[in-house]
Amino acid sequence: MNPATQDTIVALSTPPGVGAIGVIRLSGNDAIDITNKVFKGKDLTKQESHTIHFGTVRDGDKIIDEVLVSLFIAPKSFTKENVVEISCHGSPFILKQVIKVLLSNGARLARPGEFTQRAFINGQFDLAQAEAVADLINADSEASHEAALKQMRGGFSDQIKALREELIHFASMVELELDFAEEDVEFADRDDLKKLIHNLHEVINKLISSFDLGNVIKNGVPTVIAGKPNAGKSTLLNALLNEEKAIVSDIAGTTRDFIEDEINLGGINFRFIDTAGLRETTDTIEAMGVQRTQEQMKKASLIIYLVDMANDSVVEMNKEINKLENLGIPFVVVGNKSDKAQEDIKTAISKIKGSVLISANSHENLEALKDRLLEVVNLDNFKSGDVVVTNIRHYDNLLKTRDALQDVLNGLGMNVTGDFLAMDIRQSLHYLGEITGEITTDDLLANIFSKFCIGK
Repeated sequence: MNPATQDTIVALSTPPGVGAIGVIRLSGNDAIDITNKVFKGKDLTKQESHTIHFGTVRDGDKIIDEVLVSLFIAPKSFTKENVVEISCHGSPFILKQVIKVLLSNGARLARPGEFTQRAFINGQFDLAQAEAVADLINADSEASHEAALKQMRGGFSDQIKALREELIHFASMVELELDFAEEDVEFADRDDLKKLIHNLHEVINKLISSFDLGNVIKNGVPTVIAGKPNAGKSTLLNALLNEEKAIVSDIAGTTRDFIEDEINLGGINFRFIDTAGLRETTDTIEAMGVQRTQEQMKKASLIIYLVDMANDSVVEMNKEINKLENLGIPFVVVGNKSDKAQEDIKTAISKIKGSVLISANSHENLEALKDRLLEVVNLDNFKSGDVVVTNIRHYDNLLKTRDALQDVLNGLGMNVTGDFLAMDIRQSLHYLGEITGEITTDDLLANIFSKFCIGK
């Protein structure tokens, strides 16, 4: 369906709350005409874009509410269609009545994400930027907000479009050769094409590598606090959260299940998970807790391995560190109970790169631990302005693009004919185009925009 002929949609744009302001948004060719039917004030059809008008919304002669109506005339609106925003009192009853009277005059309820989908269809921004709108709405940390804002403003899209344009030039040259196959001419220099593919590979590999950081920025860092019983894991969780979240006791094995809570460090959300102590046990319930600890460690993005410097031995500590290395998950060795530490284990921990010595009980050196956790996450690239991939769909398409480009390189190495080269280049262009929306399917769009809120 041509966007210009689409019907007018209506939805509540902001959550209702008694005493607050509720905003109802309409978009479509007839948005102004429909609103004008129920609005008592100036004739909205004769007003200019980006103006606000006071009046009442009525159902026949019955006044529903006093409102402010904002007009955005196509194409100078979010959706590039006629858009009306009605600011009402935030009573759920009032908002329902206003929407009801608009529906009875020709509007229909918007589907989830339909306003943003129309903006995309009408060329307001590309698909990656549209997805960033949802990320911006859902951002719950400084870093996730900044990442979404960068993407919405086109940083990632610009880089993908630049890659695609370079590839399109060579694709057109190879395609042109196919039209002159009988003359055996070569318009696309193979050495230049090979150089371009290597350059594209380098950029795409950098984007792919950024996804680990992007995932952390968007979803936070699941961080398991692990260690032997009585190492002070629950005390550390309470100290980090600055509240008594976990029960603390001198009795070994107090924590039988995992306890978790989230705090923000340096703009990143860390979800700290306090777990049962790691040890061999005949207690059935405690054994289940140890098993859950091991499961949580395998799913974690980061592990704090807490060492009881007053009671643990260097031999046991090294054994557990070897197990952590085999997991392949980033970890930080933290020596606890620095005020009661044995010198041998304190010295051994100090020699481990990136280790931190603390006293969870007295909060000693907690800031150094927080700084170390942020170092492991490594926000330097993000803060320097580099493009960071945060979307799993984009990451998957970049992987497919890299594979297709490798096929191009392999073909060049085997001196394959132009038609095979063209096919592999087209495949690369297809995957890059899916990221920004140059190439889409109805199923893809439905899946993406169904995850949006209604009214966005």
